[in-house]
Amino acid sequence: PEGQACGLVKNLSLMCYVSVGSPSDAITDYLTMRGMELLEEFEPQSSPLACKVFVNGVWIGIHRDPNSLHKNLRKIRGTPGYLSEEVSVIRDIRDRELRIFTDAGRVMRPLFVVDNDPSSDTKGALVLRRHHVEKLQEEKGMDTKVMTEEEKADVGFRSLVKEGVIEYLDAEEEETTMIIMTPDDLEEHRDMKAGRPPPVNEDPNARIKAPPNPSVYQYTHCEIHPSMILGVCAS
Repeated sequence: PEGQACGLVKNLSLMCYVSVGSPSDAITDYLTMRGMELLEEFEPQSSPLACKVFVNGVWIGIHRDPNSLHKNLRKIRGTPGYLSEEVSVIRDIRDRELRIFTDAGRVMRPLFVVDNDPSSDTKGALVLRRHHVEKLQEEKGMDTKVMTEEEKADVGFRSLVKEGVIEYLDAEEEETTMIIMTPDDLEEHRDMKAGRPPPVNEDPNARIKAPPNPSVYQYTHCEIHPSMILGVCAS
């Protein structure tokens, strides 16, 4: 909006989601099982380079292998019975901090996940595959009213979150990601990294696109659609 309301009125974007919150006790227990030392038992002299672990802004302990802990937390996120998809996990390498948020009221949005597993044949491409799309089309007319919550998690959009195809990110976790605008741009970036020449488009009416940025090492996420940044009342 323009005029007096500029900067005051905020529109919720189309795929925006506001977290409802979940208890942090289960996270603390999981972190302790995974080798986190509680703050009251920690001696700074023994490991000055240890990573600090925060849950909802409270420093609860330290961990000596934050890389594996961060990977494990992201792997189980979105799995029913383990970690809710709305929990955000932020690893700040510079400050040696691992921040976990489970509280309510955080504005989140879904993004496609890029496969960055070094052992994967599709490294650098989307985790989304043709069989995921075909499964969604088959489930299009399915009646979910008679299903239990566990069955609903295996159907439609929620199944993509459960399988790690889509992730919900809040503003703070977005600071630690590299997001590309479209899957086509991602494919061009992947070709550039592999040393393949870009395709020649001879259509004079084609949209002019910027070439892939060679300084970007890898992307972690991709926009579902560029128009999803707009709200319902976009003017």
